[in-house]
Amino acid sequence: MANPLDDISDALTVGSYRVGSLIARLTPGPVAQGAVSLLAPGIALSLRNKRHMVERHLRRVNPSLSGLSLRRASQQAFDSYMRYYTESFRLPTLSKRHVARCFTVDGFHHIEDALQKGNGAILALPHLGGWEWAGRWMADKGHRMTVIVEPLDPPELFEWFAKLRRDLGMNVVPLGPQAAPAIMAALKRNEIVCLLSDRDIQGGGVEVEFFGEKTTLPPGPAMLGIRGNTPVLPVGVYFTKSVDGHHAVVRPPLPLERIGGLRESVAAGTQALAKELEGLIRRAPEQWHLFQPNWPSDPGYSERSIS
Repeated sequence: MANPLDDISDALTVGSYRVGSLIARLTPGPVAQGAVSLLAPGIALSLRNKRHMVERHLRRVNPSLSGLSLRRASQQAFDSYMRYYTESFRLPTLSKRHVARCFTVDGFHHIEDALQKGNGAILALPHLGGWEWAGRWMADKGHRMTVIVEPLDPPELFEWFAKLRRDLGMNVVPLGPQAAPAIMAALKRNEIVCLLSDRDIQGGGVEVEFFGEKTTLPPGPAMLGIRGNTPVLPVGVYFTKSVDGHHAVVRPPLPLERIGGLRESVAAGTQALAKELEGLIRRAPEQWHLFQPNWPSDPGYSERSIS
């Protein structure tokens, strides 16, 4: 029998996001960004284990971080994550003109070149900066996008977030059995598929060296790119210092080639992606929203779950 307290907790979780969304939508950008700066330190302090995990990851990116500089960088990660949510809540109410004015991009021609080939495009992203803003900008330009996202508990919370992204013009598909058919269908229609690629959420991924340490990353981007002859483009989206400011970097397509069998080819492609993700993350490691164990040496790695 379900615990009634669990239902109450779930309802409070969904309710808090709805209230937060409403407040964010009614708050001007400068005020919302200022509020984030005030609230984030208290949240970081209360989530000690998450803060320690962020610090482990930051030291992987920059081993010279320690003491106050490490603490400051980890706090910036929480600031960035709260900004991500606040802006995501506000996005559906913002005008197309405002979104475009606050967005710049380097390398967009790589996406255009990929779509000209007719087999779609796969954007492989780390959990970095404000990728929702880039999705809204792409949708405003008329690009159809399928976004594969992690399931959330309770299901009502996932559906709430799915609706938020659908309101931004994205086709939202939960990670699971239905993801692969949805991806293949989108690529056949010469559309864009977005895959967050710096966490092996389902397990059983490809072993790679990632920031100097062995772990696994999902094989999906490389496998889909090889099988479908689809360009896989590493992409990072960053917050800028200006209110609502965002800048995207689109890297050239991965050099996906047949090396022996499919397994070897996917392994080589995934390692190439790992190197590209390293470069994107190093541009702004304090905007890397990775609060979960991601390497076998991380505490809790063997018990990690979708979260």
